[in-house]
Amino acid sequence: MANFRTHVTVSSLCGVGFAALGAVTLDLPLESCILAGGLCGLAGMLPDLDSNNSVPLREILAFSAAIMPLLMAERFESLGLSHAGITLAGACVYLLVRFGVGSLLKKCTVHRGMFHSLPAALIAGLAAFLICDGIDPHLRVFKAGAVFVGFVSHLILDEFYSVERGEGKLRLKKSFGTALKLTAGNHGGTSAAYGMLLLLIVLAVGDTLVFHSAMISELPPMPVVIDDGATIRR
Repeated sequence: MANFRTHVTVSSLCGVGFAALGAVTLDLPLESCILAGGLCGLAGMLPDLDSNNSVPLREILAFSAAIMPLLMAERFESLGLSHAGITLAGACVYLLVRFGVGSLLKKCTVHRGMFHSLPAALIAGLAAFLICDGIDPHLRVFKAGAVFVGFVSHLILDEFYSVERGEGKLRLKKSFGTALKLTAGNHGGTSAAYGMLLLLIVLAVGDTLVFHSAMISELPPMPVVIDDGATIRR
């Protein structure tokens, strides 16, 4: 399989391309495109959260714990938290991800389980959508898409390295098909993954509807002109 550095290099290159797509083709703000590119590079490490090797796990958790509070700062502000409250909430998120999530992953995951799957890529994208707050929902979708692309780049690279090439012949390793998959041999893990995917879909739809309703309620009243020229507001 591809090593840690190869995964980071490929996902980072995908992030550069994704950022360029947003800036040049979609005409999105440059800073949002750069952030999305960085998220794509980071997401290329996420499938290895189930790794038995402590080094990738430690590095991934450290990066994720550091960046997640920053991405959630605007959401904390929208909840009416003060500067001190935002700082405290960010510290709690850091500690939860850095230590709580790490301990949970070590106990509940196996290498090349459902963390290496297409449903897991969708879960990562939906989680990014919920974490990345902002006025423009299109930017949230763009950032979530960047995480999905980075995650899938890892899976594709694993499958690519599962094919041995030599002497004009191709040979499939036992690991072939264990990354780009929809289910795992463990039915409990598969059920948990799809249950989480369904939950995140519901949360994402609900969050979008709530956010849209809040935006409408904040719009100024529209003027209405009646026949005699008078203007009223509703």
